[in-house]
Amino acid sequence: MSKIKPSQGSPYARILGVGGYRPTRVVPNEVILETIDSSDEWIRSRSGIATRHWASPQETVAAMSVEASGKALADAGVGPEQIGAVIVSTVSHFKQTPAVATEIAHRIGAVKPAAFDISAGCAGFGYGLTLAKGMVVEGSAQYVLVIGVERLSDLTDLEDRATAFLFGDGAGAVVVGPSDEPAIGPTVWGSEGDKSDTIKQTVPWDEYLGKSGGEKFPAITQEGQAVFRWAVFEMAKVAQQALDAAGITADDLDVFIPHQANMRIIDSMVKTLKLPEHVTVARDVETTGNTSAASIPLAMERLLATGAAKSGDTALVIGFGAGLVYAATVVTLP
Repeated sequence: MSKIKPSQGSPYARILGVGGYRPTRVVPNEVILETIDSSDEWIRSRSGIATRHWASPQETVAAMSVEASGKALADAGVGPEQIGAVIVSTVSHFKQTPAVATEIAHRIGAVKPAAFDISAGCAGFGYGLTLAKGMVVEGSAQYVLVIGVERLSDLTDLEDRATAFLFGDGAGAVVVGPSDEPAIGPTVWGSEGDKSDTIKQTVPWDEYLGKSGGEKFPAITQEGQAVFRWAVFEMAKVAQQALDAAGITADDLDVFIPHQANMRIIDSMVKTLKLPEHVTVARDVETTGNTSAASIPLAMERLLATGAAKSGDTALVIGFGAGLVYAATVVTLP
């Protein structure tokens, strides 16, 4: 018989608060057209994007995360000293080590929390949320701060007609804590590594650093049509699996918050899932662009701030991207 005592966690976990930060600089499509042969009409028709936010040198990954985290903590009514773990999902923090989570934890005033980064692309928020739920239920942390943050403008090839208009910067954060009832459903997640080349960094860091100079800085590239087909057809199945795992149907939903990759993908998923008219759909991509791991919490924060969604609503969230990786779950909004 095991001598290890049972965990002393909460029976369930929930999102208690959400916060977001968008850089002050708003970049319209006209700026993107200075470096690619395209048009505002073409960009809007292909992606639904009209503007995006790009960070200044002062708006670092850590700085944006601190701002978003402060708002999430205030929204949750939780003090930084109560945070037992900080999880940061990002692909645009350029220090291999230490994890940016440790800097963020220190700057918000957390007291010796577990702190680490994860790299799961646009599904990173879902991965972090799942880890946080497990910590709260298992008892290793009472409150967990989950952050999705990107400065994708640093990894954008402004001469690449297929991707130059897609990406934006920003940070979104949530506080996950104990709950007396189920408020974060089972996560349906996974990866399809055979398709990993469809979204990737153009040049690995070691190859870039080993060259004599003159080469372009590494950027994100993708096979647009392949990604679109995968997202529309395969991710709709994953979204349905998440509904099934939570024991609800599309009729029970109040809100749908998919990764803000592309308006056409969002609209196609709504159609494939046959979501009822009453379901509020996040379309933050129009003014924020694709912010990868930050897109779901940023969209969630905007829906709640504008009154398009309300506390207690049942929401389906799904992230998907480079890897190819994905994560979907049903949550109760804070």
